[in-house]
Amino acid sequence: MGAMTTLVTTFLCTVGGALVGMLLRPVLPQQHLRDDSKDVLKLGAGVIATLTALVLGLLVGSAKSSFDSVNSLIVQIGAKTITLDRALAHYGPETKELRNQIQSAVKTMVAQAWPDSRDAAVGLKAVETPIGSEDLLNRIRGLKPGNDAQTAFQAQALQIGNDLQQSRWLMIEENQVELPTVFLVVLLCWLTMLFATYGLLAPFNPTVVVVLLVCALSMSGAIYLVVEMNRPFDGVIKASSAPLLKAVQYINR
Repeated sequence: MGAMTTLVTTFLCTVGGALVGMLLRPVLPQQHLRDDSKDVLKLGAGVIATLTALVLGLLVGSAKSSFDSVNSLIVQIGAKTITLDRALAHYGPETKELRNQIQSAVKTMVAQAWPDSRDAAVGLKAVETPIGSEDLLNRIRGLKPGNDAQTAFQAQALQIGNDLQQSRWLMIEENQVELPTVFLVVLLCWLTMLFATYGLLAPFNPTVVVVLLVCALSMSGAIYLVVEMNRPFDGVIKASSAPLLKAVQYINR
C-alpha cells in the first residue's frame, strides 16, 4: 500500500484500539480493573511497547539505509559522468558529439525521475527508462585512436561507461526489494493492542484523548516515514537530484 494509505490505516487502527479500550472500561467487572489487574495490564503493555519499538527501529534503520544507498549511487553516477566527460575531452575534439549526448542523457534522466510537472510519469519506472547508454558505449568503442594517449583515454572512458551502467542497474535492482508486508501487519496489530490497553487503563477526559491522539499520530508518522524512505523515487521524500544537476553544469565545458 502507499505511504499515505499506510499513515491513515495506522492512525485509524491505533485510535480505534484506544476507543475500544475506553468503551470496555465501564463495561468490565470492577475486579478486572483492580490494582493487581492493572499491574498485569501495564506489564503486558510494556512488553508490547518494547517489541514495537524494536521492530519499528529495525524498519526505520533499514529504510534509512536503503535511502542513503540510493543517494550514494546517485552521487557516484554524477561523479563518474563528469569523469567520463573529462576522459572524452582529453581524447580529442572528435568526441564533442559524444559529450553532447552524455549531457543530453543526464538531463533526460533528471527530467524523467524528477519532473517539474505533477502529471508526468515519475518513480522507479522513470529511472528504468532507457537513456541511450548502450548506444553511447558502442560509439565510444567505435572511436579509432591515433596514438597511445587516445587509446588510454578510450579504455578509461569504456571502463567508466561500464561502471555507470552497473551503478544505474544496481540502483534499479536495489529498489525492487519491497518492505515486508508481514512486518507492517504485525506492527499494526501490536500498536492496536497497545492503544487498546492504554484506553482501558486511562480515564476518559479531554487531556487523555488529546494525548492518545498525538501518540497515534506520532506512531503513524513514523511508519509513514519508513514507507516513504523505501521508495526514494516516489512520494514526498525523494532522493536528491543535486549531484546529477551539478554534473550537467560541468559536462561539456
